[in-house]
Amino acid sequence: MHSADTVIWHAFPLTFTGAEATNDSTRPVAHRLQQFEPWLDHLIALGANALQLGPVFDSETHGYDTRDHLRIDPRLGDEADLRRLVEQAHARGVHVILDGVFNHVGRDSALFQRAAHGDAEAAAWFKRDPSRQDGWSVFEGHGSLVELDLAHPPVREHVVAVMRHWLEIGVDGWRLDAAYAVQPPDWRAVLDEVRSSHPHVWFLGEVIHDGHGAFASAAGMDSTTQYELWKAIWSSLNDRNLHELAHALTRHDDFVSAGRGAQPPRLPTTFVGNHDTTRIASRLIDHRHLEHALTALFTVAGTPAVYAGDEWDYRGVKEDRPGGDDAVRPAFPATPGGLPADGEGVFALHRRLIGLRRRHRWLWRASLEVERREDEVLVYRLRAPEEEVGDEGITVVLNLTDAAVEVSVRPGEQLLEGSCEARGAAVFGRP
Repeated sequence: MHSADTVIWHAFPLTFTGAEATNDSTRPVAHRLQQFEPWLDHLIALGANALQLGPVFDSETHGYDTRDHLRIDPRLGDEADLRRLVEQAHARGVHVILDGVFNHVGRDSALFQRAAHGDAEAAAWFKRDPSRQDGWSVFEGHGSLVELDLAHPPVREHVVAVMRHWLEIGVDGWRLDAAYAVQPPDWRAVLDEVRSSHPHVWFLGEVIHDGHGAFASAAGMDSTTQYELWKAIWSSLNDRNLHELAHALTRHDDFVSAGRGAQPPRLPTTFVGNHDTTRIASRLIDHRHLEHALTALFTVAGTPAVYAGDEWDYRGVKEDRPGGDDAVRPAFPATPGGLPADGEGVFALHRRLIGLRRRHRWLWRASLEVERREDEVLVYRLRAPEEEVGDEGITVVLNLTDAAVEVSVRPGEQLLEGSCEARGAAVFGRP
């Protein structure tokens, strides 16, 4: 799925489908993955062509405390349900990306239970932390998440086998959860082995701080999450300080430049919201700035991802407490027809901007130059790689003031989106 056309729609299956909060092994299998089938056409109507699913494997509670990587969580269904969903997606030209939680497992996993009860071979699969009372290393202080040791060859072999199993049923890519917590050479050993049998697989690494470029290259990943740009977009709009966004865009261009020459290109995945963050419509102090945030998302280089519900103006604030993710991970209607009418305007804005991106496919690898930066006005220029379409480019204007802004556009450029007076957000270029 290495494509200039890739736009991701990202959903969190356990909550999206209204699954129970805890996994009770006595309940019968609930075939909830089928609920995604009516949403595939919604995804396409949005303009996306990739479905990124949060955790789907057997787990204790929220999906990241995995018990068995080779079994679908019975709250969601079984392997046949995932096979059918992949088939239905592929029939519509939609790729499917799974969440690979390989840095840690839940304490109820059979392997950890063996390790905890003295099995030395199983214990070698896990990191140790002598500062903890039980001696096991846990992920970022979460006692329920014990860390695997990907430097241990049997662990890497297990991860390779898991990835290959699900790739064999048609899955197209993997999001690597907590990728930043694993050393790049350990990822490289795994990903190179998987590519030897599945050369078209796509790997997205979750990286929080400055993990682009060298990290992605050393680890063998195709993409990493662009949290730096995510933060700058909403923060600069709330503070009415577009200098912050200008700086982040320049940094983003450096990341893109470093990865543009790779084969295939190694470019960041961009977003304004995901399952771990407050929704963008709630994050912004002034809702009018949603237009600015989305314009930035869909004009810069990389692979854009939309978190399910953001395209319909969903609200939700993440809180630092047990259950603090609930508001940003709600259950969805059985079909898109159940969505409230008041989100249609935001959906239409997403569609227009994604359509603009599709008409200018080179934006995936575009270079960026900031041409004007003020507290409340930012103008940047995107240019196509010369080997693709020559000197084509577009000019983006973000104007946070209530007054019109004069912009000198280049010969042949016309208004593609927004206002000719450059109020709000506007994009100029060749049709």
